[in-house]
Amino acid sequence: MARDDAGGRPAAPPLAERLLVALHDEYAGVLFAFAFRLSGDRQRAEDAVSEALLRAWQHPEAVEGGRGSARAWLFTVVRNYLTDSWRRDAARPRTAGPERLDGLAGPDEVERAVETWALADAMALLSNDHRQVLYYSSYLGHSVDETAAELGIPAGTVKSRTYYALRALRSILEEMGYVR
Repeated sequence: MARDDAGGRPAAPPLAERLLVALHDEYAGVLFAFAFRLSGDRQRAEDAVSEALLRAWQHPEAVEGGRGSARAWLFTVVRNYLTDSWRRDAARPRTAGPERLDGLAGPDEVERAVETWALADAMALLSNDHRQVLYYSSYLGHSVDETAAELGIPAGTVKSRTYYALRALRSILEEMGYVR
């Protein structure tokens, strides 16, 4: 601790430090209650009070005028700090915590989506005749006879096209790296 020029007694704290201690003793409790009531968050309320007292220490001229003006100034600083904090939080995307991950796709859904896209890409590479047969028989679940009736071709042709379409599809998927 610093000593005064006489060397015996400790020097008095600087005016700004005494002001800060006095402001803390007089207003910290009511500022915290105000900030907590506004935010509902203990940590945010403590941060707001600390910020208000820090700004009072940095700008003692703002709070030295009179008791009413210091109180009003400190409450305004707390309110503005909380408002800025909420705006800052709203402008930034939040990180995903466990409670926010519930609605997101899991590994199985993601893998299934990738497989679906790969299959769609492979299907696009098939001939139109092969794609139609697979669409009716596999996607819509039609029987051989229903598929033949839809396409206006014999049932034997549906069987043959289905066989060759599946072979071609497997070959395409192997080239894409999805089938071994």
